[in-house]
Amino acid sequence: MFLDFQLADIPVTICTYPFVFDAQAKTTLLQTDAVLQMQMAIDQAHRQNVSSLFLPVIESVNPCLILVVRRENIVGDAMEVLRKTKNIDYKKPLKVIFVGEDAVDAGGVRKEFFLLIMRELLDPKYGMFRYYEDSRLIWFSDKTFEDSDLFHLIGVVCGLAIYNFTIVDLHFPLALYKKLLKKKPSLDDLKELMPDVGRSMQQLLDYPEDNIEETFCLNFTITVENFGATEVKELVLNGADTAVNKQNRQEFVDAYVDYIFNKSVASLFDAFHTGFHKVCGGKVLQLFQPNELQAMVIGNTNYDWKELEKNTEYKGEYWAEHPTIKIFWEVFHELPLEKKKQFLLFLTGSDRIPILGMKSLKLVIQSTGGGEEYLPVSHTCFNLLDLPKYTEKETLRSKLIQAIDHNEGFSLI
Repeated sequence: MFLDFQLADIPVTICTYPFVFDAQAKTTLLQTDAVLQMQMAIDQAHRQNVSSLFLPVIESVNPCLILVVRRENIVGDAMEVLRKTKNIDYKKPLKVIFVGEDAVDAGGVRKEFFLLIMRELLDPKYGMFRYYEDSRLIWFSDKTFEDSDLFHLIGVVCGLAIYNFTIVDLHFPLALYKKLLKKKPSLDDLKELMPDVGRSMQQLLDYPEDNIEETFCLNFTITVENFGATEVKELVLNGADTAVNKQNRQEFVDAYVDYIFNKSVASLFDAFHTGFHKVCGGKVLQLFQPNELQAMVIGNTNYDWKELEKNTEYKGEYWAEHPTIKIFWEVFHELPLEKKKQFLLFLTGSDRIPILGMKSLKLVIQSTGGGEEYLPVSHTCFNLLDLPKYTEKETLRSKLIQAIDHNEGFSLI
């Protein structure tokens, strides 16, 4: 990364003392580093293009990483391009083009791209990830038929999202972010992913009596599902012949956690890890704690709707006390939580809040010349809402809900 290079020869750096910074400061530092890297990649592309004018053997290159995809084949098209992409090109700003759509990507198209492709890639129906109903989280599936190359590309996509300042909806446990930062998952992570199993392990550790063998009847094995059948895996050498007792129960729990998060999915996660760090690895990322990295990737749900209203700016004929604006906020605050989240998705491309908080989310509402029969229109690139001058509260409510219920796709906006 750029800051890695700049700080490489300095014996004592800010990276040595990550506790000095809070999560917001670390995020700002990472984003600044990404901007510098993007500019370096753009400058290098421009130099190469100038050279190509005088030396025909040098090919001209695009200063951006361009993904041209069809909505109906978004995964296949994106993966085909990324497989051929050189490492240096990952550092360029990402631009996305949906085939047959006229939108110019100033950020909004990219947001929707990440939303749609991550929804597809992480869907358990494809078998690459397993869905845990109790926790509503996913984890790598050791039963997948996909090769590790696809997991490498998924890691690249996740890295590109962070590198291009886009919040993505990843339903992974905190263990993923621990492993990305080379920290070991623990029993707490098992409790998060598999609450019932985690509680059982805690009960085993807390059991006060000596008769653990007779009470729990456990050995160093784990029973896993294998395409409708069950299979017994040994957690240690001769695990089937090693009973769990008071002396070795901690070792058993550690081995169980290690199997779930490490051994069973080692090749898949290693490929994901390599792809992720190819785009946004480096010393700046190492400043983060796992929970901070998670919050930066997926945002948070600390909604403060009054703060959102307070930070909103107005253009055209609108101001904070304009009659249409007043009924807009009345309608908005009366919406249920899910509709409010849908509105955020409609306007910003994500229903979650950046790690920097609601105060960093600036919305703009501007007046339009259309009549009340028109719907509100969002420009997700700029968090901008075109709001017709509605005069009736119920009309505004109806039109707003209609707009946010049909928010997928871009034309000229």
